[in-house]
Amino acid sequence: MPESLPVKSTAGLAAGVEILPNYIGGRWVAARAQEHLDVHNPALGEVIARTPLSGREDVEAAVAAAQRAFPAWSETPAVVRARAMFKLKALLEDSFEELSRLVTTEHGKTIDEARGSVRRAIECVEVACGAPSLMMGSGLENIASGIDCTVFRQPVGVSAAIAPFNFPAMVPLWFLPFAVVTGNTFVLKPSEQVPLSQRRIVELLEKCDLPPGVVNLVNGGRAVVEALCEHPGIRAVSFVGSTPVARTVYQMATHTGKRVQALGGAKNFIVVLPDANLDHAMAAILESFYGCAGERCLAGSVLVPVGSVHAEARDRLVEAARAMPVGNGLEPGVRMGPVISDRHRQRVLGYIEKGVAEGARLVLDGRQARVPDRGFFIGPSVFDVVSADMTIGREEIFGPVASISPVKSLEEAIDLMRAHPNANATSIFTTSGKAAREFSHRASASMVGVNIGVAAPMAYFPFGGAKDSFFGDLKVHGRDAFEFYTDKKVTISRWY
Repeated sequence: MPESLPVKSTAGLAAGVEILPNYIGGRWVAARAQEHLDVHNPALGEVIARTPLSGREDVEAAVAAAQRAFPAWSETPAVVRARAMFKLKALLEDSFEELSRLVTTEHGKTIDEARGSVRRAIECVEVACGAPSLMMGSGLENIASGIDCTVFRQPVGVSAAIAPFNFPAMVPLWFLPFAVVTGNTFVLKPSEQVPLSQRRIVELLEKCDLPPGVVNLVNGGRAVVEALCEHPGIRAVSFVGSTPVARTVYQMATHTGKRVQALGGAKNFIVVLPDANLDHAMAAILESFYGCAGERCLAGSVLVPVGSVHAEARDRLVEAARAMPVGNGLEPGVRMGPVISDRHRQRVLGYIEKGVAEGARLVLDGRQARVPDRGFFIGPSVFDVVSADMTIGREEIFGPVASISPVKSLEEAIDLMRAHPNANATSIFTTSGKAAREFSHRASASMVGVNIGVAAPMAYFPFGGAKDSFFGDLKVHGRDAFEFYTDKKVTISRWY
C-alpha cells in the first residue's frame, strides 16, 4: 500500500490552506474524513494544500455515481465520446503552461521536465480520440453455410486508477481518456502528495460535456486503495507505484475478479560499450539518471560500462553531474529539482549511507552539493564499483543516485541485467548494430533503448515492464489500452 505519511486532524486548521474536495457525480463535495495530509511545494517546504483521507463511504459514493452513469455512457456512440476527448485535448493545450507550472509546484521537477510530461499526457488524449477506429471489431460471413460471425468491443464497466506521485498530470492520462472513450466510467485516486494537477484536469473535464458520474475523483491514502481493489462494482483497476504495492494491488483486485494492470518498480541498467560515441551519449545518460531527480520508473539506475570505457564513462558522468544546477524547478537554468518530501530525502540519504557502509566507492557525494537551504534537496551522487549483492545495486532508490557496475563483456552485462528481478527498461549505447540487436533481443526488460537514455514508448505503443516490474497481461496506452478497457463479444448468426 502507499507509504505511511504524517496524518493530521482537520480540526483547528489555519485559514488559507485548502482542504481539497472530492469530485463525485458531477459535483465537488467535501470528503467525510476527519484527517488529512499536508501537500508541500518541495522546492520551498511550504504547505500548499491538504489532502483529505477519504474512506470507504467516499469510495462507495463515487462507484455508485459511476454505476448510475455507465448504462447511458456505454450506449453513447463512440464518435460522440471521442468528441469529448477532442475537447479535452484542446483545453489541455490552452492550459499547457498553467498545468506545467502546477506540476512543478507540487512535485518539484524542472519546468522543462513538467512541460515534457504534460505533452506526453496530451498525446495520450490524442490517441484516445481515435476510438471509433481503434474500437472496431471484426467479422466473417459464411464461417459455415449460411452462418456469419461478428466480434464487437464493449466497455467492461466502472474502472479505477491509482496514480503515483512522480507524474501528477501524465500518469492519470495514461488511463482516464482510454477508459472513458471506450464507454467505461471512471474513478481516479490521485497520489495524496500531488493532488492539485489532477484536480485541475477534472476541472477541465467539466467543460467537456461529460454526463455526471462518468469521471469521479476520490482523494485519500491506503483506505481508498483497498476499497477500490475490493469493491465489487469496479471491473478494472490500473496502478503505478512500487513493486511491493503493485503486487499487493494485483493480488487484491484480481481476487475480486477484476482486470488489473499494475506497474511496479525498476532497476534500469544502462550499458555502454567501448565503441559508443560518448560525446553524444553522456547527455542522454545524465538525463536518464538525474532527470526528475531520479524519481521515475524509467530512470537509469545502474551504469554498466563494458571493458576499457569504464574510467572515461565514470569520469564524464561525475563531471557532468557535479556541474548540474540544483534548485527550484521554476527558476531558469536549473537542471534538477528537489525530491518529493523530506521523508523521501531521508530515504535517499539512507541509501547513500548503506552504499558507503557496504564498500561501494562514493565518487560524487550529493550530500555535499550546494543546494538551497529551504525545500527537500539533495545533489546528484555517483557510486563506483557497485556489486549486485549490495543494497544500492539491488533495491530501487528512486532518487538522484547513480551506481556504476563495470563488466568485461556484453555477455556479462546482459547476465547482470537478467539476474535482477525487475525488468522495466534498459538501454545500450553503441555504434555496433550487431551488439545493439543482440542486446535488444536478449534484454529481460520490456522497454529497450538503443542510444536512447529514457526508453519511453510514445502513446500509441504499449508501456510497461516485465517480471517484478509489471503485474498483468495488457500494458498501458496504445492498442493495449483498447484491449484492457473492452471485452470482445462474439455473435454467431444463422437466419432462415
